[in-house]
Parts: sequence; C-alpha cells; structure tokens
Amino acid sequence: MTAFVDQARISVRGGDGGDGAVAFRREKFVPKGGPAGGDGGDGGSVILLADEGLSTLLDFRYRHDYRAPAGERGGSKDKYGRGGPDTLLRVPTGTEVYDDVSGELLADLRTEGQRFVVASGGKGGRGNIHFATSTDRAPRRAEPGQPGEERVIRLELKLLADVGLVGFPNVGKSSLIARISAARPKIADYPFTTLIPHLGMVRLSDDRSFVVADVPGLIEGAHEGAGLGHRFLRHLERTRVLVHLLELSPIPGRTPLRDYQILRRELALHDPALAGRTEVVVLNKLDLPATRKKFPALKLLFARRGLHLLGVSAATGEGMAGLLAAAWSALEQARAAELAIRGEPAG
Repeated sequence: MTAFVDQARISVRGGDGGDGAVAFRREKFVPKGGPAGGDGGDGGSVILLADEGLSTLLDFRYRHDYRAPAGERGGSKDKYGRGGPDTLLRVPTGTEVYDDVSGELLADLRTEGQRFVVASGGKGGRGNIHFATSTDRAPRRAEPGQPGEERVIRLELKLLADVGLVGFPNVGKSSLIARISAARPKIADYPFTTLIPHLGMVRLSDDRSFVVADVPGLIEGAHEGAGLGHRFLRHLERTRVLVHLLELSPIPGRTPLRDYQILRRELALHDPALAGRTEVVVLNKLDLPATRKKFPALKLLFARRGLHLLGVSAATGEGMAGLLAAAWSALEQARAAELAIRGEPAG
C-alpha cells in the first residue's frame, strides 16, 4: 500500500543562465572581423504540475533538493548557448504551495494539468556582438548569466472531495464509505482504524456522482492536537457538505447529540468556515437493537433543535438510499449557494 504523505518541505532552484561569449570573426577573407560572441542560454525553471493520478506527496519524502539545469555558455561565430531544460515536478491536485520563509501562499493547484513556475531559470548573458559601437568596434566584454531563482517551499495536500465524513473513532465511517463507493479502507472494531484519509466515488446515476472523503476520527480537543484527527482536519476545508456520523455509544457521558455538538465545535475552532458548511446528520448502527429502539426518541430530540436525523446501518446497507439522496440534495444546495455568491445563474 502506498504511504500517504500530505506535507513536504523542499528546496528548489532554477538553472543559472549561461555566460555570454567574447569572440571575434577570424575568417581568412574578412580582414576586419568584428565581434562574434553569442548569448548564453537561459537556465531551466522548476515547474510544478498538478496530476490527478497522484494522491500523495510521497515522492518528496526522501528527496528535498531540486535544481534545474543551467543554460550553456555562448559560443564563437554568433552561436547562442542552448537553454537548460525545465524540471517538471508532478504533485497531486489539491496541493497548496507556500513560501517556507514568509508563509505566503504561492499557488493552489486544484485542476488537472495546472502549472506553476516555482523557481525561474536565470537569463543568459549577452555576448559581445551586442556591445559593438561606432567608437568600439571590437568590444571585449560580455554579460554573465543571471543566477536562477532559489527558494524553500512547503507543499500541503488538501483532498478535493464534495462530501466529507466526520465522526468519533469507530462510529463506522470506513464501513460507510466502503458500502457506498469502491473505496476499501481498513475496517476493524477498535478506535483509530482509519489512519489516513480515503476518497471514494459515489455514483447515483450516469449523470449524478460525487466524491466522498473519510478522514480519521475526531475527538474532543482535536483542533489542539488530541487524537489523530487534527492532522487531517484541513482535508475537510475544501468539502462542500459534511456528513456527521453518530452512534449510540456505550461510553459514559457520550450521547449522539453531545457528540454532534463536540464535532461542530472542533470543526469551528479549526476553521470557522466549516461551521457554515451544509450538513447531513446520521445515526449509524441501526442493526443494533438498542440503537433501533432509541432512534425515534433521538430523532425527536434532534428535530427540536431544527436538525433532521437520518438512521442507517453501514453493516447491512439499511437507509443508504435515503442517505445518498440527502447528501446529493445538500450538495446541490451548496453548489447553488456558491453560484449565488459569485453572481452566476444556477443550472
């Protein structure tokens, strides 16, 4: 299984430009040969390319320095130096690029094929053919090539998903994403089974589909580093809809409503914008007798707070049609709201 790496720090440098040449024409039948030194070639640039085929920054775990080739020096007989080829670094779509020193966001590579020149190559120096004047017909000077741009950058991957599954550990998120999509995360009966985010494609029909993300379970204090979820909270920042998956926990002090309130608080403390996401609230494990018995009362409890509680069983598939319909409806609402904010017509 490929390791999931969602952060990397690398050093990049564009290639130096080649020096311009100092040379003169020496042909046998040209008695007063003038300058003939060509320009140096431009250095190659380091370019980031967004690639949908990648899902991790693993390639940057062991190699941290990338330098594009330099341009060649100019030659005699007006020969220009060859430019250095660009160095292309492929990164997953959803990668943000930061300057590691200033913290400035340099690029957000969200779409397939999107490119960003992260370190430009230096310009080649001019040869002495450019410096001849009426008073200096044989200049003996040329420009040196310019150094390539150099910087240290930080890469951060944020998954691109329409719907994000959030919940406490062991509430059944992995079972749910396996039930509704082709994703096959590890499923076991102990906390923190999910150690990395998973993406799955949900197809409702030929023209209706969406991407769902299952992130590691959150616990109270996650925004401050408690548990595992704090490492992956940023993967929810791009989602349009959040599905809060709840359970009737046997742990004292935990109730579905309190869990929901804790999840909402942790998301808001991490990023206030997450509190405004369109959401679907779901109680899992209806296949358990105790959960099924208490579901009507819990549904009424949530309704009194203006929340519609769905009931499902990821283990048996019960309630999946209703959940997917609700998720799709919420997704359409979220998309319409985005269009309205941008002043674009829906549809």
